[in-house]
Amino acid sequence: MEKKKLIIGVIGADVHAVGNKILYHAFTAAGFDVTNLGVMVSQEEYIEAALETAADAILVSSLYGHGELDCRGFRDKCDEAGLKGILLYIGGNIVVGKQDLTEVEKRFKAMGFDRVFGPGSSPEAGIQALREDLHMDAAK
Repeated sequence: MEKKKLIIGVIGADVHAVGNKILYHAFTAAGFDVTNLGVMVSQEEYIEAALETAADAILVSSLYGHGELDCRGFRDKCDEAGLKGILLYIGGNIVVGKQDLTEVEKRFKAMGFDRVFGPGSSPEAGIQALREDLHMDAAK
């Protein structure tokens, strides 16, 4: 079976690299083909990489609290670039201050994200969600 392709990175002016590296290793060990764009990634860089690799999902990390600003219009740009329906996940400390994750999740889903992972989410939670959303277990 061909490996599912993921694009990961840390959006905006965020330079938190450790979590991104942990995710890269976790997703790779779980059998995904991962393109890691590193830190300070623009929406356009995610989209360009997804188009170049025919990615199955874009996973956005943000730890400095400005994910909501950095991600506005991201789904629309994906759709306009021909990535309509691509899985779009976000995780980390994606908003400023402590906010109710249920409300944060609602806002990001309204922005077009398929899954939202709050602070402290494990890589395994993301892996499980990817397996479900990409129907990987049914393909065995």
